[in-house]
Amino acid sequence: MQSKRLVCLGAAVVVTSMASTLSARATAASLSGAGSTLVEPLEADWNTGWQSATGDSVTYAAVGSAGGISAISSRLVDFGASDAPLSSAQATACNRCVQIPWALSATAVGFHLNGISTLRLTGKVLAEIYLGQITNWDNSQIAALNTSVKLPNRKIDVIFRSDGSGDTYAFTEYLSDVSHTWARRFGYGTTVSFPTGVGGKGNGGVTAILTNTNGGIAYVAASYLLEFGGLGAAKIENAAGKFEYPNLSEIEAAAKSVHSIPANNALPIVDPPKSAKIAYPISTFTYVIVPQNTSKKSLLTSWIDYALTTGQLFGARIDFPRIPSIVLERAKSTLASLS
Repeated sequence: MQSKRLVCLGAAVVVTSMASTLSARATAASLSGAGSTLVEPLEADWNTGWQSATGDSVTYAAVGSAGGISAISSRLVDFGASDAPLSSAQATACNRCVQIPWALSATAVGFHLNGISTLRLTGKVLAEIYLGQITNWDNSQIAALNTSVKLPNRKIDVIFRSDGSGDTYAFTEYLSDVSHTWARRFGYGTTVSFPTGVGGKGNGGVTAILTNTNGGIAYVAASYLLEFGGLGAAKIENAAGKFEYPNLSEIEAAAKSVHSIPANNALPIVDPPKSAKIAYPISTFTYVIVPQNTSKKSLLTSWIDYALTTGQLFGARIDFPRIPSIVLERAKSTLASLS
């Protein structure tokens, strides 16, 4: 009798489990997003975890920050993602969109020099390379910064992003801060008319070109350099005069320079002050952009809340530190204000 009871209970559990699974499948929902290639590796981990927890899913197109802003402004997707904050014109065009900082990382300066794994660069030298004024790796200015490195007599192949990019925004904002010439001639933005070099689409495209170019230099999301062997990340001089890698603690140090948050949540942390002694100077927040009058408020709230909480745990292995508490609090309050 006891055996029959266990069999019946087991069958009931199976039936209940099957019913639950079928119900979850029937009610599963999906979101669509587009934008930043920097955040794509982390977003993929978020989607896996969120889908496992809720049964819902996200389809994400990594088309670059400018493409993400355009897509959400046209309501072609449910959310956009950008490493560059919305400009005033973009905010108007997006029509009652809010931007929420949901991740933190950095734009690295990658290089490919066979046999060389370490390199130090100042902002001045980096600007002159991208201006086309320093054209060879054994240039005296580079050599003076790297006295223990035997630099080759090799042309510097400059690589940049050809699509509208938040990495371009952060990188050119840094160049504008450290070089009056760059600021006057080119300024900063998601797209810039680079005076020299070759362009690649997305972080993946830029990294692929760099991988195949001995003598190359490129700015690229830090997480992408971690995935490709044989590529180095340069140590970049910060405002305190220290040369730092785009590692977790150095990115966190840059984010700690945030002490107040403007109403629009724009949080530039490029070239932080001297007080941020170990900060990596080309660090950046990245944002999710959503419309206030969305019909998918509940689903978007679930997705973004997951990214802001459990999702932060996925970041460390790919150079995404947790966002600071002051930023997290604002992000959550902005999310709660969706209408």
